[in-house]
Amino acid sequence: MASPTLITPTATPKPFPLIKSKLAAAPIAAAPASNAALPSPLQPRRREFLSIASAGILSVRLIAVAAAAPALAASNEEYVKETEEVISKVRSTIGMDKNDPSVADAVAKLRETSNSWVAKYRREKALLGRPSFRDIYSALNAVSGHYISFGPTVPIPAKRRARILEEVDTAEKALLRGR
Repeated sequence: MASPTLITPTATPKPFPLIKSKLAAAPIAAAPASNAALPSPLQPRRREFLSIASAGILSVRLIAVAAAAPALAASNEEYVKETEEVISKVRSTIGMDKNDPSVADAVAKLRETSNSWVAKYRREKALLGRPSFRDIYSALNAVSGHYISFGPTVPIPAKRRARILEEVDTAEKALLRGR
């Protein structure tokens, strides 16, 4: 049996009430014959609508053109310089003693540097196929993953550390070869 709180369909649907426009409700006075050339009250609204619509269409076109244009690729020298800086920070941070009081600050700086490096070069199509990019990206991922999981003061295990340093060395060699 249906509960009285359920909405049940009726045999004949009720029509929605009509919404009356404020313009239709306003009385329109008859214009004198001498003012026949004056615009009706709807014309300024139509002009405003058309100007807003055309501005919207133009702005969408400009956004589409800007989005379709590829971002300016960083120069090769800039990529090499910044990648070498990241490599040196990775080596110095990984090589720090666990009792050093500045380990947490060094890890925070390394994470900031690696995040900015990845954000800058991850979308560069020309760099994605380079061995130097692949290796340094993998090393940064391993370092960041360790410090996120275990905290900035826990040293990286020897096996992971050896793999990270090997990837960093490979990336540095690839940079020297221009790859």
